Amino acid sequence: MGKPNFSDEFKRDAVAQLTERGYPVAEVSQRLGVSQHSLYSWKRQLARQVSGDASKDAEIRQLKRELARVTEERDILKNGRGFGPPVRGRNESWYDCRRRVAAVSLLVA
Repeated sequence: MGKPNFSDEFKRDAVAQLTERGYPVAEVSQRLGVSQHSLYSWKRQLARQVSGDASKDAEIRQLKRELARVTEERDILKNGRGFGPPVRGRNESWYDCRRRVAAVSLLVA
């Protein structure tokens, strides 16, 4: 008799009974008809997959922080609060742009 193949969904459900519901390994293995060794192995495999997802999540958080910083730097330069000539928006005339810059300079002074 060959080795039985279980679906990934079956394995996830079996491990969930151990980790989330707190059932003992012996009880779950007997109820599902799989060995305790298989349950421990599946649990280890799923833990590795989750830790891989955690590293991806950390990278995503780091990239979001970097994006926020770069966006803020761009906005500072775009809004004329940085060095250089004032930058007007798409729907803003040159007159409105100059008036905005003058108002800001009065507030700063």
